[in-house]
Amino acid sequence: MLAMVRACAVIGLEGCIVEVQVDFNPRAQLPSFSLVGLPDSAVRESRERVRAAIKNSGLQFPNKGYVVNLFPADLPKHSTAYDLSIATGILAATDQLPLERLEGAMFLGELSLDGSVRHIKGILPMVYTAQQAGYQTVYVPAEDADEAGLIEGIDVIPVNTLGEMVEHLYGLKRIPPHQTPIQPFDAMPRDDNLTDFADIKGQQHVKRALEIAAAGGHNVIMTGVPGTGKSLMARAMPGILPRLSMDEALEVTRIYSIADLLGGRGLVQQRSFRAPHHTISQAGLVGGGTIPKPGEISLAHRGVLFLDEIVEYPTKVLEVLRQPIEDKVVTIGRAKGSVSFPANFLLVAARNPCPCGNYGDPVQTCTCSPNMIQRYQSRLSGPLLDRIDIHIDVPRVEYDKLMSDERAETSADIRARVESARVRQAERFADMVGLYTNSDMNVGQIQTLCQLRPEAQQLLELSTRRMQLSARSYHRVLKLSRTIADLNDSDHIEVHHVAEAVQYRPKQAEF
Repeated sequence: MLAMVRACAVIGLEGCIVEVQVDFNPRAQLPSFSLVGLPDSAVRESRERVRAAIKNSGLQFPNKGYVVNLFPADLPKHSTAYDLSIATGILAATDQLPLERLEGAMFLGELSLDGSVRHIKGILPMVYTAQQAGYQTVYVPAEDADEAGLIEGIDVIPVNTLGEMVEHLYGLKRIPPHQTPIQPFDAMPRDDNLTDFADIKGQQHVKRALEIAAAGGHNVIMTGVPGTGKSLMARAMPGILPRLSMDEALEVTRIYSIADLLGGRGLVQQRSFRAPHHTISQAGLVGGGTIPKPGEISLAHRGVLFLDEIVEYPTKVLEVLRQPIEDKVVTIGRAKGSVSFPANFLLVAARNPCPCGNYGDPVQTCTCSPNMIQRYQSRLSGPLLDRIDIHIDVPRVEYDKLMSDERAETSADIRARVESARVRQAERFADMVGLYTNSDMNVGQIQTLCQLRPEAQQLLELSTRRMQLSARSYHRVLKLSRTIADLNDSDHIEVHHVAEAVQYRPKQAEF
C-alpha cells in the first residue's frame, strides 16, 4: 500500500515542500527498510528512530518490506524533521491511520525512541512555506508550538507523542490548535542590560554621531585612546534604535529559527546586538559550513554588529564585509548550490589610533614610531573604510565631566527623535519595496530623493574636490545629509546639513 505525507526542507531562509512517499510490501520474503532521495546520515538514521518510536507507542510495525522516497529526489535532505512524517506515512501505509486525514496537512518533528516528538530547528520558515502552499494544518513538536503559531492562516497542532497524534487523527482525543499570544510591541519592556546614554559622561559629539547613525542606518567607526567609552557607547546603541516592526520581527525570527538560537521564545521583539570576538573565522562572520547557516552578520540583521578593536580582526575576515555592507545580503556558494541570507545590519566599529593606543592623546605619550602607526592603521583597507559613513574621534573624558552630577540626555529621549526621523523615511519610501532607511538608497534614488539647496550643492562640490572624495563617498555624504535633515524635520538638505555630514568623513593622518 502507498501513502504520501508532506514535510519540508529549508534552503537558506526559504522552505521547500518534500513529499514523503511510503510503499509497504506485506508480501516481502525478507524484512527491509530502504530510504532514498538523497538523505544524509541524520535522515538515514531515522529508520531506527521511527521503528522504535512506533513499537514503543503501542502501535504495529510489521516486519516486512518498506521503501521510503523523499521527493524531490535531487534535493539533499539534512534535517531530522522528517521523522514524524516518515512514521506517519508508515502508519498510514499499514492501515493504522486514515489516509484522508493526511490531506492538506504537513508533519514536522524529530522522534525519540519512546515515541515523544522533539524540537527541530527552522520550524518557522517550514510553517510559513506550508501556509503559502495552501495547507490547512501543520503538526509540530509541542515545544515549538509558540514559534510555529506566529504564522497566521494555518492550524498549528502541538504534538507531544506519536500516540497522541494518532488519537487526534482518529478523533479519539482532539488536540486544539495552538495560538501564540503576541505582546504588543509598544508594551515590550526594554532590555535592562542595555546601557543608557544618560549614564555616559561627556562625549556629546560622539552621541550625536551615533544618533545620526541610528536614524539613518549608517555605519560608524570610533577611533580613540583606551578607556574613553567606545565600547560602552556601542553597547548603548540598541537602546536608541526604533522598535522592530512586525515584518522585521518575523524576518529576524526566521533567521534565529534556522540558526536554532531562539531558546524556546516565540517572536524576537528586541533588536539584536552581536559582538563577535576578533578570533572569529570568515565562515563564522558571514556564514557557511557544509550545510550553510547564518553567520554573525545575518544574526545582526535589523540590529547592531559591533566589532571592537576592529584592526585586530584578520584582514581576510574583514574584507568579506564589503559586499554585505553594500548589498544588505550575503550569498554563500557551495558545490551543491548557493543560499542567500539577509544582512542589513548597522556596523559599529571601534579601534585604537595606534598599537600602544596613545597616539594623539594629550596626556599619555605615544611610544609608536610613524611606521608602526601607519602599518597599524593600514590594516583596514581603503575600500572598507570608504563604506563606513561616519568616522568619529573619541577623546579622553575630562575629570570634571566624570565627577559631574549633571545627568545627560536619556536613551529614550534620543530614541524619540530617531523614531521621528524613521517615520519621515517610511513616508518617503512608502512606494519603494525594500527601503527602510536612508542608507538603503541606491544611486538613482539618491538623485531623486536627496534634493539640495543651491548653497548646499556648492559646499558639497567644494568638499568633494578638496577632500578628493570617491563616488561612493560622495553618495554616502548625500545619504548622511538626508538623515541629518530628517532629524531636523527638514524637507530639503540645507548647507549646515551637508557641513555636518562632511565632518564625518575620514581625515588624512599626519605622522
